[in-house]
Amino acid sequence: MTELEALQKRLEPLFPGLMGVKLVEVSPDRVVATMEVRPDLCTSGGILHGGAYMAFADTLGAVGTVINLPPGARTTTTDSSTKFIAGAPVGSKVTGESTAFHKGRSTMVWQTLVRNEAGKVCAVVTQTQLVMVDR
Repeated sequence: MTELEALQKRLEPLFPGLMGVKLVEVSPDRVVATMEVRPDLCTSGGILHGGAYMAFADTLGAVGTVINLPPGARTTTTDSSTKFIAGAPVGSKVTGESTAFHKGRSTMVWQTLVRNEAGKVCAVVTQTQLVMVDR
């Protein structure tokens, strides 16, 4: 099983699995995934809910952090900032690309661009992940 397959399997029983997050590419500096825009992830206007954008992006930054963790360490998000730019309609697919801005010993910062099928940026999410090492 590849690292990508193992990570996808870890996500399946969790909230990202319920949302339908599908990992496409995983490396120490970049994570790419897709998600179908289903009706249950949308607002009453038939566009992807802001919370769904945020949860999608949070997942990608967390995955990027997890693959960079030292043995015995874990992570949690400490803050996240989202700028909403455009909508993604129900029945379409969004793609998220998360890149590392900072990979330190105690924190990692990731920025995720979420794009609609036309390639237009819908949201920009910057998050900080705390790295916790059990001693």
